[in-house]
Amino acid sequence: MTLYTALVDDAGLFPPTSLHLAEALSRNQRDLERGSAVLTHRFLCPASRVDRLRAETYRPRRVGLIVDTPELPAFGELPVDFVELRLPEGETVRALAARLSDELPRDVRLFVEVPPRATVGEVPDGVGLKVRCGGATADAFPTVEHLAAFIRYCADHDVPFKATAGLHHAVRHFDPSLGVDRHGFLNLLLAVCEAVEQRDPAPVLRTTDVGHLVRLAQAVPDETAKRARQLLVSYGSCSTSAPLDDLRTLGLIEEDS
Repeated sequence: MTLYTALVDDAGLFPPTSLHLAEALSRNQRDLERGSAVLTHRFLCPASRVDRLRAETYRPRRVGLIVDTPELPAFGELPVDFVELRLPEGETVRALAARLSDELPRDVRLFVEVPPRATVGEVPDGVGLKVRCGGATADAFPTVEHLAAFIRYCADHDVPFKATAGLHHAVRHFDPSLGVDRHGFLNLLLAVCEAVEQRDPAPVLRTTDVGHLVRLAQAVPDETAKRARQLLVSYGSCSTSAPLDDLRTLGLIEEDS
């Protein structure tokens, strides 16, 4: 279970689900009451909607702030533990982290979104990266080679990362509406395990063989799983039920997990 514990962040406000705030908070509350170990129950919220979130009666247990404003908002009493933002053009991760160091409390972790094909440079201790695995158009999906190179970089340099967008199901599959193969979150997770064990993550990212992926997942050593999850911190999903349904269907978690 180590491999899947606290894996999925709640991105219900984001496309394609795009729930209304009240509806997204109600779902977050229901998920928390059900207590699945696979969910982080971290509520991902755009910075532009923080004031509206504060006005709601229900407060999520944890909040991940997705910065879509020129400046960071005041966190106030919100339990923000992650701040995620895209790397501005022409700026390095190190320079961005230094610029924000006085604005972020020590217990808030910064994740900087970079293109998977980018040359990242030095990542300061305590800072993580974020990779986008899809979107509304075919060109938003990174190639297997680019995503594999990003994973290898993080494993080789001991850089934790989050993933976002496009990971709607466990196993890689073709999306006829976009004409593109969607990355699977189980493929991604096992690709990190491959990198931890000094193997090329690309073949696992590319495979659509469900049985092969399940066998790989069942054979992951505990130490590898632990190290892989130190690297892949979590990923954001607009659905909090689909990941659980997929893992149950594949026999990788128990019915009540």
